[in-house]
Amino acid sequence: MTKKELLINEIEKIPESLLDDVFDFINYLKTKIVKEEIDTAVMSEPLLSKDWLRPEEEKAWQNL
Repeated sequence: MTKKELLINEIEKIPESLLDDVFDFINYLKTKIVKEEIDTAVMSEPLLSKDWLRPEEEKAWQNL
């Protein structure tokens, strides 16, 4: 049985009154993933900008 199937199985056992909490937690996890991806992109920008700002790079992109 896959993890997804196990989760669905467990969700089916949860009382209806708690399903809003489960849904909120799932949305929290999805938001956390997106935030981590954005944080990674922001943290890597200074390192990548060293390459982006080189004269050779400017010349390569000037005709586009």
